[in-house]
Amino acid sequence: MAYVIGLMSGTSLDGVDAALVDISEGQTKLIHFETYPLTDDTRQRILDCCSPERSNIVLACSLNVELGRLFADAAMAVCRGAGIPLAQVLCIASHGQTVYHIPQDEGGWLASTLQLGEPAVIAYETGVQVVSGFRAMDMAAGGRGAPLVPYTEYLLYRSEMDRALLNIGGIANVTVLPARCAMEDVLAFDTGPGNMIMDALTRRLFDLPYDARGALAAMGQPDETILAEWMGMPYFRLPPPKATGRELFGEQFVQHALDRWPLVQPHDWLTTAAHFTARSVMLGLERFVFPHHAIAQLVVSGGGSHNQTLLNLMSNLLPDTCRLLRQEDLGWPSDAKEAVAFALLGYETIHGRPGNLPAATGARCSVILGNITPRPLGRG
Repeated sequence: MAYVIGLMSGTSLDGVDAALVDISEGQTKLIHFETYPLTDDTRQRILDCCSPERSNIVLACSLNVELGRLFADAAMAVCRGAGIPLAQVLCIASHGQTVYHIPQDEGGWLASTLQLGEPAVIAYETGVQVVSGFRAMDMAAGGRGAPLVPYTEYLLYRSEMDRALLNIGGIANVTVLPARCAMEDVLAFDTGPGNMIMDALTRRLFDLPYDARGALAAMGQPDETILAEWMGMPYFRLPPPKATGRELFGEQFVQHALDRWPLVQPHDWLTTAAHFTARSVMLGLERFVFPHHAIAQLVVSGGGSHNQTLLNLMSNLLPDTCRLLRQEDLGWPSDAKEAVAFALLGYETIHGRPGNLPAATGARCSVILGNITPRPLGRG
């Protein structure tokens, strides 16, 4: 038995997810989970750091420590919530906050990734060793550094049926687990936008952090002209393995759209963005999954699983032979999925085991992920 804390702050920027997990060989149990919201000021600093136009080295340097303190606070808080002393925790696995990701060489820039949230700060504040920087070694081995969750999905969710797991965070990604699959049989890739465009439009047009349950999107009509242009983007034609992020579907994408189509009404923007997420997910499945696998279940997790309008759109697009489920139907809370996943990855790293799936990331081989920051000696 080992307690591990998984920490995750994703592209949705809704908060720091913290999961306290009890891991034994062959068994994983979620003990406690909480999301600790980011302040508006911190969220804006992250957005500024993600922007090539507004970022600078001073901001990145300071934000790295600021987020390290926030992650340490989240780790300590999730232990308090569970009544488990930090001294009993084997390690803290911190994904950090991605501020830029270049999945492959392009335009003179090398494939690279940057996550902030200083692990030394987390280790010092908590007195627990930290595993961080999970994406870098996969990229050093020629991978795209994403998606990494499929390895843990293989461990937890493979079954006697063909199953697809769809996580809708800021970006949507799908993992395909053929019936009784081996690790080399797993297929995974980012389908495109998840909540990122919807959330940005909701903030700009309604001064709200997100469209709760998709209520705003349910009040509008999709703009088919916009959807036709968006669905023609080159990314959707790329075969897996592939990954995307804020660099393609972030603030610049939204600002360009608002400038290009200034007469579109606010509710119609939300409806159009919801259709874009649903249709891009289905396009990825139709092109790269359904021709090869008889998917019986599409299991949705992440923040997007609470958007009923989005779920309805996807359900209407699915073939009758595929059932749409939420992660809760498999016994795990949707919001905790990625934090639990990084707890598992951290556990694998501590035990010297690889944590990537080359078929998903494009890496040349399996590698041990992450850097280990030891707990500070003599901390007092």
